[in-house]
Amino acid sequence: MMNKNTEPAKLVTYNRDGLIEREHCGYVILRNKMHIVEKIGDDKNYPFYLRSCAKPLQAALIIDYELDKKFNLSEKEIAICAASHSGEQLHIDIVKSLLDKFEIPISKLKCIQHQPLSKVAQDELKKQGNCPTALHNDCSGKHAMMLGLCKINDWDMDNYDNINHPLQKAIKNKIYELCELKEEYPITKDNCGVPVHSMPLDNIARGYLNLFCNPKYEKIKNAFLNNPYIIGGENKTDTKIIENTQNIIAKVGAEGLCVVVNTEREEAFALKICDANKTAREFVSIDLINNLHWGDIKISHDIETECHEKIGEISTFL
Repeated sequence: MMNKNTEPAKLVTYNRDGLIEREHCGYVILRNKMHIVEKIGDDKNYPFYLRSCAKPLQAALIIDYELDKKFNLSEKEIAICAASHSGEQLHIDIVKSLLDKFEIPISKLKCIQHQPLSKVAQDELKKQGNCPTALHNDCSGKHAMMLGLCKINDWDMDNYDNINHPLQKAIKNKIYELCELKEEYPITKDNCGVPVHSMPLDNIARGYLNLFCNPKYEKIKNAFLNNPYIIGGENKTDTKIIENTQNIIAKVGAEGLCVVVNTEREEAFALKICDANKTAREFVSIDLINNLHWGDIKISHDIETECHEKIGEISTFL
């Protein structure tokens, strides 16, 4: 349980020959622009940190400040700004392209260096005898965007990660506007070093609907729909969902979060897996999409392998 008041629902049970080996609990909120359609589990409006689910909301400032127009950003460059990319060469090249357009050196990126999330990219780096750079950080596109916003607004680039920086204040205002927040919620630093906000799942779903179903932000919507591999990459859940559906946008966040938007029906669901298990998150997300008739996605081979070889039959409570 997340705290003593919340009541998570059992979402996935792993069953082997009649015995339960593992269970995953969590919450789902399905809503349209007007109201909540369905809830699974009672989160009691408990706030969760957005983690990387904040990225599309933060990217709204690209449009608000006309960063896209002033630097003639391509759809792929807009996509990388909202991505949690796998650090493959495709992703690295696009982030470099952004920084080159902004005429900002890589050294200005505040995100730490870490190995690319892609196993293929890790192996390639090792083969070449190279070390990862800040560009390989899955948040480097977001950080490049932040530096671009600082440049056009003549804001200091050396402390753009500070919570009191004009950029971070603008991001907070935009997130609170899109997510229709009426009160203050906790804020902390994300793993990549910049502030990250918290809010109830319902507000997360509202924010995504207000972003992706607003003609003003159509460029961001199209960047997601047309560039799923840039948004994630190798073996990423959001990439799989977007690639295998029509008019569906997905974005995952650390610690078991996933938000999915049906841009045609203008409905969205926000999902939280309590123990942050990525396999359970992907399975429940896909199961929800299929049950809602938003798509017909086959379970991925890697999850099938895990289920068959390690944990047996899967059933959901949806």
